[in-house]
Amino acid sequence: MKITTIEQAGYERVAKCEDPAAGLTAYIAVHNTTLGPALGGLRMWKYDNEKAAITDVLRLSRGMTFKSAVAKTGLGGGKSVIVGNPRTEKTAKLFEAMGRFVDSFGGQYITAEDVGVGIEDLMHVRKTTQWVTGLSRADGGSGNPSPYTALGCFEGVKAAAIEAWGSDDLKGKVVAMQGPGNVGFPLGEQLVKAGARLVVCDVNQDSVDRAVSQLGATAVMPNDIYDVPCDIFSPCALGGILNDDTIPRLKCKVIAGAANNQLLDEVRHAAAVTARGMVYAPDYVINAGGIINVSLELEKGGYNEAAAMKKIHNIFDALRSIFETARKQKITTHAAAQAVAEANIAAGLAKKKAASPAAR
Repeated sequence: MKITTIEQAGYERVAKCEDPAAGLTAYIAVHNTTLGPALGGLRMWKYDNEKAAITDVLRLSRGMTFKSAVAKTGLGGGKSVIVGNPRTEKTAKLFEAMGRFVDSFGGQYITAEDVGVGIEDLMHVRKTTQWVTGLSRADGGSGNPSPYTALGCFEGVKAAAIEAWGSDDLKGKVVAMQGPGNVGFPLGEQLVKAGARLVVCDVNQDSVDRAVSQLGATAVMPNDIYDVPCDIFSPCALGGILNDDTIPRLKCKVIAGAANNQLLDEVRHAAAVTARGMVYAPDYVINAGGIINVSLELEKGGYNEAAAMKKIHNIFDALRSIFETARKQKITTHAAAQAVAEANIAAGLAKKKAASPAAR
């Protein structure tokens, strides 16, 4: 196993791991641990090249810093990615090697599941490191975080609906969902139960078929989802999908979904969305339910689902506050969320400095 440090300004540690015997090429990025150890999921994806993998892990880890800061989880931001096809290249040996890579960070980075990685995979990671969260209840974890992420997103959709239409009543609303998968499907269940109608797309045909058969959704081709006349556009797949090409095509009032890093350019594309009169729910606020849930595993006394659920429901109030701030200050909702995150990080840094021996 060869671990190489990648110098990256603004990040505490970024590293690449190569283990040819295990078939592993992976990256871990720790962005900021001011508020606590960096917790973020492990993603497996067939990236086109090294640059794409590094860009993704950097953007994701930075987003985790802000997600945890806004949600006040007491954690910092990090992320990891494995380069490979999650449908054909998974082995126990690969994930055990990934565990050794995680372990090399000595607790600075704690992993969990993400796109392409499930609890069964994490069980293999757990064989070679203790720094794993989101395992099954039977194994002392909090279980699959996806339903909790979906619940937080549903709370966020309701908050955005109030901002857009003055009511959280979703009856008759059309939701164009990109990615009815691990998080999108349970979010879709809640939306349909609330009276909404779904239009879906996914690169995975099985996910589309399940949404059509079980949720009564209408299916469209992946590139056509941006042109669907709808009330709510709900991105629940990969990032960077709000960009110069897609934003002008959207025919919605609300953008609220589970995907990370939805804005390709955070400042410019947040402004473009606002200029078109759309209510954008900042991704790292609305999709924080999963990280909130697994963070409770690290609390003194262990995981408490009731406490987790209470914090997840607070996503509704957090977004209402962000929408109000953006409206009153005439700034984007992204800028309003960023201000909250940065204030919480600054407060944590000041507290650390005050507690250090040098400050006494």
